[in-house]
Amino acid sequence: MSVEAVVPAGVRERVAELVKAGETPAFVYDLAGLREHAGRVRAAFAAGPVEVFYAAKANADAPVLRALAPHVHGIEVSSGGELAHVRDVLPEAPLAFGGPGKTPAELAAAVAAGARIHVESPAELARLGALGEPVEVLLRANPPLAVADAALAMGGAATPFGMDETQLAACADLLRDTPSVRVRGLHAHLASGLDAPQLVKLAARLLDWGRDWCDRYGVAGPEFNLGGGMGVDYGDPGRLFDWAAYASGLGGLAGAGERLRIEPGRAVTAYCGFYVTTVLDLKPSHGEWFAVLQGGTHHLRTPVTKGHDQPFAVLPGGGDPHPGSRELPPPARHGAPVTLVGQLCTPKDVFARAVTAGRLEIGDTVVFAMSGAYAWNISHHDFLMHPKPAFHYVGG
Repeated sequence: MSVEAVVPAGVRERVAELVKAGETPAFVYDLAGLREHAGRVRAAFAAGPVEVFYAAKANADAPVLRALAPHVHGIEVSSGGELAHVRDVLPEAPLAFGGPGKTPAELAAAVAAGARIHVESPAELARLGALGEPVEVLLRANPPLAVADAALAMGGAATPFGMDETQLAACADLLRDTPSVRVRGLHAHLASGLDAPQLVKLAARLLDWGRDWCDRYGVAGPEFNLGGGMGVDYGDPGRLFDWAAYASGLGGLAGAGERLRIEPGRAVTAYCGFYVTTVLDLKPSHGEWFAVLQGGTHHLRTPVTKGHDQPFAVLPGGGDPHPGSRELPPPARHGAPVTLVGQLCTPKDVFARAVTAGRLEIGDTVVFAMSGAYAWNISHHDFLMHPKPAFHYVGG
C-alpha cells in the first residue's frame, strides 16, 4: 500500500526544471503554501489569549523563517547556534530559549538577546543567576501527569527534560537569593503526536497543576508555555491538526491575567517541503522488488526516525542516469509492491516499505512530500560523503 502525495503545480514545475538539468536530489520548499498554512494557524488564535511561537528546531531554514515571521508571535530556539541564526535572519523577533544543557555562554547570549529562558534545573538557574543580569524565566516542569497514546513522551515520568516537584522547590529556594532572575511562570512539554482534543485535555491538567504551584510560590499573573506536540499524520497527509478546535479549547481554559503560549514546529512546516530524487536501479531480491534512489535518509531521515512510509508521488520519465538501461526488461508490474531505498550501505536506509508505485522505471522521478520538518536538519549528512542536495524555493 502506498501513501500518495499531492505535489502543487508550482513545485511540479520546479521539479521538471531540476530533473531536466540533472540537479537531483534536491529539496523544494513551497513558501506560498507555507504562508497560507501558517496564516490559518495564526487566524485560529486571533481572538484568544494564546501566543504562537514557532519551534525553529523543526526547520530553521532562513527563507522558511522569513515566510513564517508575519504569522507567529515569536521563535523558540534550543541552542546558541539557533539563537544566533534566528537573530541574524529575524533581528526583531521575540525569542524563547529552551532545551537542556545550556552553557554559560549560551545563557549570556540569551540574556543579551532578551529571550525568555526556560530553566531546566537548579544548576542552570544558579548559572544564570551568576551572570547578575536582569532576566525573566519560566521553570520547565515535569509534573507527574502521564500521557497515554503519545507518539513521543517527553515528561510525566523520569526524563532528562524539566524538573519534578523536588527540583522545582530547590529552584524556589535559590530564587530567594537571586534577585536578578524573575520567574514569570512554567513551561511544560510532556508529549508529541497528539490530536487537538488530547492536547486540550492535557492543557487542562497542566494548568490545574501549574496554577497550584504558582499560588504556593507567589507567582502572580503567571505565564504558561504548553509546548508543541501537535500530531502530524504521515499516513494520511490530508488529515491536518484541528487548529480551530485547539484554539477554542485553550481559549476556554485561560484564566484572568494569564498568558498562554504554544510552540508548534512539525505541524507548521512539515507540509511545505518536498524531497526530489531519481530512480537509479530496480531489482528483485528473494521475491521482493527494491527501487534504489539517488540520495537517501542521510538527506531525509524522517521516515527512519518516525518509523513510517514517507508519502510520495512518482513522475514518470525525465531522465535516465544509466544509458542503455531502458533496454532491460520491465522491472516491475503495475501494482507490484516495491521498497524505496537510498544509496547508503545500511538496511535502515529506507523511505517506504512494500508500497504500490505503479510501473516504476529507472530514470523516473520520486517526490517525497511532507519533508519540511525534521528532515535535512536532523539527517546524518556526511555518512558515506555523498553530495549534498540543492535547496530551491517556489512561491517566494
